[in-house]
Amino acid sequence: MPGGQPAGDQVILRVVLVMGEMRMSDEVFFYLETVGRRSGQPHEVELWFVPHGGCFYMVAEGREQAHWVQNLLQQSSVRFRVGQAALFQPGRARTINPTGNPELAATVAALFEAKYNWSDGLIVEVCPAPQ
Repeated sequence: MPGGQPAGDQVILRVVLVMGEMRMSDEVFFYLETVGRRSGQPHEVELWFVPHGGCFYMVAEGREQAHWVQNLLQQSSVRFRVGQAALFQPGRARTINPTGNPELAATVAALFEAKYNWSDGLIVEVCPAPQ
């Protein structure tokens, strides 16, 4: 990157990622599969979401009392799909503490407000697992 300018292939990759995020942001639902903390069986839940920075963010209205949040707190390996996608992908989930990560929490809350006019709850991040 001479002179601070990205190489042509980096520009193309950045455009593809941005366009992919824009298309995903049009989707309304995110399907998260967690492993039941008591049963050990897979559990699927349909959630509102926003994409940001290569990960996906949901807001749990029930905060830590939501069963799906309790499941991922015990087992952070999850599977997910976006919208009508047929196949689940492996991912890693974690909760976002707004005190420990105020910029990310504010960004996600703003994205949720813009998309759903709502953002009150515990923020959960799901990132695709490395291949």
